[in-house]
Amino acid sequence: MGLATRYLIPFVEDHLLQILVSCLVVAGIHRLLRRMRTPADPRADMDPLSASATEAESKAEKGSRNVIDSGGVGDVEDEVEDEEEKSKLVDPLFPDDLEHIPYKRPRLSAEESIKKSKEFYELMNTRRSVRFFSSDPVPREVIENIVRTAGTSPSGAHTEPWTFVVVGDPEIKQRVREIVEEEEEINYKKRMGNQWVKDLKALKTSWVKEYLTTAPWLILVFKQTYGMLPDGRKRNHYYHEISTVLSCGIMLSAIHNAGLVTLTSTPLNCGPALRTLLNRPPNEKLLLLLPVGFPSEDATVPDLKRKPLEDIMVVA
Repeated sequence: MGLATRYLIPFVEDHLLQILVSCLVVAGIHRLLRRMRTPADPRADMDPLSASATEAESKAEKGSRNVIDSGGVGDVEDEVEDEEEKSKLVDPLFPDDLEHIPYKRPRLSAEESIKKSKEFYELMNTRRSVRFFSSDPVPREVIENIVRTAGTSPSGAHTEPWTFVVVGDPEIKQRVREIVEEEEEINYKKRMGNQWVKDLKALKTSWVKEYLTTAPWLILVFKQTYGMLPDGRKRNHYYHEISTVLSCGIMLSAIHNAGLVTLTSTPLNCGPALRTLLNRPPNEKLLLLLPVGFPSEDATVPDLKRKPLEDIMVVA
């Protein structure tokens, strides 16, 4: 107590103003940093609508985990954000009194179900990624049926956030190839790194993509990060990426079921240029590029083996 009376109290009295100013400066810096951190999440680099959709997805995930925020000052800010969100709301995609209709499927016997599931597995087990295509034509109706089938995929809140761009014009296919090969050469030489390139060596892939002009059809799959309303407002597309990925899985099965082959191509850094070439809007982002057709007569595939069931299934 003696030390405090002798040294500390006189020091505070002599430097009270400086202490108060320092405290105010520190508080101001803290407030500024907090504001800077708040928008500096992944939404900061998005357009306003993508950020809104991402935030909605985050809230949906949070709600599904039954996460409850602890009380405190943040509750006031949350209320303000909720009010702002309400002002951005658009009419629901479906009316509240949407009719729900009966749904029934014929129930197979255990034996028939086992038989059909095994037959489908055996069919899909012959599916391979093919890089050597025949130029033989494929009827457009087949491609249309394949896209229709992909469109049966489930999606977040039934927003169906996908666009399938079908390209059969030789000139457009040539331009697609030029864009992809230009970027892929940079990818292989600079962006992908030695490990990635080394891992692909046995598969004999390169930046040369002849199949993009040889295959009769290209299907470019775009995810719609948000939807556009007639009045120019934007609608959230929940889980747009995983929804579109699910549709791609169904599409791969439909392609194989039609007796055709494809290759799941994900050309790195080509999305913006291909979107411009195909005149797609800013809310669409390229997810996958699929050449579709028949395999060439001399087509080969790597002699790969798939993991056995015990390595991919766990019974809990």
